[in-house]
Amino acid sequence: MEHRESGGAALFGKNRLCGVHRVRTFTIRSAAAVAAGLALALPSPALAHADKRARHRPNVLFIIADQWRADAFGHAGNHDVLTPVFDKFVGEGIRFSNAVATIPVCTPSRAALLTGKHGLTTGMFMNDVPLDPAAITLPDMFARAGYDTGFIGKWHVDGHGRSAFIPSERRHSFKYWRGLECTHDYNSSPYYADNNQEKKLWTGYDADAQTSDAIQYMRSVQSSRRRKPFFLLLSWGPPHEPYQTAPSAFRKLYNINEISLRPNVPAGNAVQTRKDLAGYYAHCTALDTCMGRLLHALKQMKISQDTLVVFTSDHGDMIGSHGSEKKQQPWDESCRVPLFMQFSGRFGKNGRELPATITTEDIMPTVLRLSGITPPSDVQGLDFSRYIQGAPDPSDGSALVLCPAPFGQWARGFGGKEYRAIRTDRYTYARDLNGPWLLFDNQADPYQMNNLVNKAGYSDLQNQLDARLMLKLRQTNDRFESADAYIKKWGYHVDVSGTVPYAP
Repeated sequence: MEHRESGGAALFGKNRLCGVHRVRTFTIRSAAAVAAGLALALPSPALAHADKRARHRPNVLFIIADQWRADAFGHAGNHDVLTPVFDKFVGEGIRFSNAVATIPVCTPSRAALLTGKHGLTTGMFMNDVPLDPAAITLPDMFARAGYDTGFIGKWHVDGHGRSAFIPSERRHSFKYWRGLECTHDYNSSPYYADNNQEKKLWTGYDADAQTSDAIQYMRSVQSSRRRKPFFLLLSWGPPHEPYQTAPSAFRKLYNINEISLRPNVPAGNAVQTRKDLAGYYAHCTALDTCMGRLLHALKQMKISQDTLVVFTSDHGDMIGSHGSEKKQQPWDESCRVPLFMQFSGRFGKNGRELPATITTEDIMPTVLRLSGITPPSDVQGLDFSRYIQGAPDPSDGSALVLCPAPFGQWARGFGGKEYRAIRTDRYTYARDLNGPWLLFDNQADPYQMNNLVNKAGYSDLQNQLDARLMLKLRQTNDRFESADAYIKKWGYHVDVSGTVPYAP
């Protein structure tokens, strides 16, 4: 099932672009075999029984973007970015308005999403380290339940080189495979197909080509004589930088001079930030178009009613806010992420905004329960499936955000630091290794420009949040040590910037 070159044309089709222009006119201004063999671990009669039960379970289309922050959507109040498909999607489904990435950087978030466990439990607390092949993951559980499993796009939890072939025993029960560890060259993007070690290239803009392949995969599963439900994880690389590499048709939609800035962008960063945001938004709109193609395909195949669709991101992007860049940081631009779901009205009233604080590791058990599958007993994430359907919030109203080992642009030598933080629906509170560091009232100060730590009149609030944070650290067995202690414990080797070196 190879990608067809015709897929690229769909992204640039005249009718699609005309639609985007119309919207803009209106809106602008060690046990490796365990993982590989999970689906085969049951005796044949049990597998047959699993297949029978699976036929009554929903398909799951799970989409993850890289570095898409929560505010970069029209429905989130951003009047610059064009995301009509996503805006309509949340209007017909649900939106978690306080979803956060627990460790807001690529590898840790993806590992937490797959395992439902904290990064300090799995050792996945920094980029380019390997996920244990024996870990029980989301696709493993779907495979055991009789699902056809497919992965397309960016993986980034293998830790054996960003362009190296990933063998089947490290793919966690994904049967259909069109993946690569990591690339940000979106217009010359390699991948490997199943067990073929010959490197291939996606045609044109990779997210569009991957979307075409995803549609072909879903059609293939649906047309199979032994029809099973599918679990498909589609992992797009954009809108992660480089920002200026979206298809030109989408870059032309954004005039740098019309881009508005968040008040927390310093004046000296204004020119570069506008340029970066214009490119970032172009990627977002390109992906919005891809999302539209996916949803249209589900309707064409007449499986919309039987498919749970989930969209999220691994972390956000500072893009000039507070004079900073990229991720790992406790500010909202970095740690808050989109989390949208749609399941044909089965969540109750459409268009609901759910205020509960939900974290990356909560997604795995929630999606499994929504699909009628019992999560592994040792997951650390919370199950929000009943909350989605009207039950009380299962959390304590706060979510952890942490950086156990700063690296790269957030390395200790470049202003970065280890921290532990909590974010509630109203407050952000953080400690570094020296004590209280940040306190923001996100309701009164949505751009987090007024740090209230140790200020008169806020001592009671600070103490309450500090006690709440320390309780959560005890609950997750987090002793809040220095990065060096965690790096030594897991045997990682880092360079002068704290980064685990990786082969390109």
